[in-house]
Amino acid sequence: MPLERAQVEQIALLARISLTPEEVELFQDQLSQLLEQFQVLSELDTTDVPPTGHAVDLQAVMREDEDEASLAPEDVLRNAPRQEGEFFRVKAVLEE
Repeated sequence: MPLERAQVEQIALLARISLTPEEVELFQDQLSQLLEQFQVLSELDTTDVPPTGHAVDLQAVMREDEDEASLAPEDVLRNAPRQEGEFFRVKAVLEE
């Protein structure tokens, strides 16, 4: 069932995008084809297929947190373009 022009315009409004009349026609055709493909998928029997969150098993790629000694303040501040005592000196970013 093809989408109507008003439906494509409503989708564009909800997505907060402006479309030219040519784009509305283009997307009307493309979105209709997309919905037809989902209709084909909805006809599949999935009663024996367990629900999954991901197609493959996930593995954590981050390392475990480990306590380590921190850098000395002098080493950290050594590369600072400007410093004031034990602190970085930066330009103000807020206007009053």
